[in-house]
Amino acid sequence: MTLGRQELGRKGERLAERFLRRRGMKTVARRYDTPLGEIDLVMQDGDTLVFVEVKTRTDPAHADPNDNIRANQQRHLTRAARWFIHHKRAEALPCRFDVALVVIPEAGDVEIRHFDNAFGPRARSR
Repeated sequence: MTLGRQELGRKGERLAERFLRRRGMKTVARRYDTPLGEIDLVMQDGDTLVFVEVKTRTDPAHADPNDNIRANQQRHLTRAARWFIHHKRAEALPCRFDVALVVIPEAGDVEIRHFDNAFGPRARSR
């Protein structure tokens, strides 16, 4: 059975969330929409707020997170995270940006890889 692109993405987000919860993180928000873009998952790891970009693929050959999180996407996620932090009054919490890579092949087992602190916030351009 072939999943549509949106359905595949949502399934990957659910699997990633479950995986991270099993690792002790708590869910703060799912598919959080801001005027600056959507944040796939916002989790809490201890006292750290974690913004998680979930990438879901069907082909393990296209499952390199370095190829999937480009600089412009990092900037968009960083801006959305700043918006979230400001509007939730969470400025006092440390934060980080993680990537969860979910591979759902047509045949075989699902693979989930978690990249802790995958990238940092970009400096604002002046």
